Amino acid sequence: MARIAIIGGGSMGEALLAGLLRAGRQVRDLVVSEKTPERAKYLSEKYSVQVASVADAAEHANFVLIAVKPADVELVIGDVAEAAAKAEADSAEQVFVSVAAGVPTSFYESKLPAGAPVIRVMPNAPALVGAGVSALAPGRFATAEQLKAVSEVFSCVGAVLTVAEGQLDAVTAVSGSGPAYFFLMVEALVDAGVAAGLSRAVATDLVVQTMAGSAAMLLEGGEQASGGAAGSKPGTSVDTTAAQLRATVTSPGGTTAAGLRELERGGLRAAVDNAVIAAKIRSEQLGITSE
Repeated sequence: MARIAIIGGGSMGEALLAGLLRAGRQVRDLVVSEKTPERAKYLSEKYSVQVASVADAAEHANFVLIAVKPADVELVIGDVAEAAAKAEADSAEQVFVSVAAGVPTSFYESKLPAGAPVIRVMPNAPALVGAGVSALAPGRFATAEQLKAVSEVFSCVGAVLTVAEGQLDAVTAVSGSGPAYFFLMVEALVDAGVAAGLSRAVATDLVVQTMAGSAAMLLEGGEQASGGAAGSKPGTSVDTTAAQLRATVTSPGGTTAAGLRELERGGLRAAVDNAVIAAKIRSEQLGITSE
């Protein structure tokens, strides 16, 4: 079984660790590097996983997952590169995977041994509960087989799809930031329910379950339209399904139509478009280069 090193034991690193274990990966095939002693102790005790230095973790791994904050990438890449230069991972070529937002594959390729395969991944917060979506973008030297293997790793925490690296800033703006957009909508809808006379507890229960149920309807509709398995790969027809479902629950002249009319009048579509554009621009600004 391939050995996986997770460099960074923050929330996303822990989500990947937990997901891999849920999927049946053996703890002996996993190692974590975490610079904070308290955090390292927590991960070791909770998951019985080996905790090691960056160099030790990376040297003996087939897959090196760099899950540190973007600002910390330059602090660890030197140790990773040094370990990669002398790695002996069962004669198999090491694959380097980055979940650090804004750090291009070219940066890693410029620091790692020549020809090192790098795959950049943008997961999102629902990965913490095994319901995320991860967009993978291969670097210049990553093979189709390596991309497939990394896809299998990230399928442990949700759905997986592949995009061109140039699209990752847009992915960040949509799915990376997307959970916060939905949380804001939930917050606003709960507040509106309270203003309409509901208790906050009742309004919260109604809104959260409505959101969960609506998502389930979208996933089921996308699965039926694409013929795929629910949760395995997002269907391209979900956008059409959303419009169809909205039409289905909107009776002419009814309450839903009245509410939707006000959302359109308030510029909901334009606000969402502006939010995604702003997030994409900010993602581009935060990126670092290989220079």
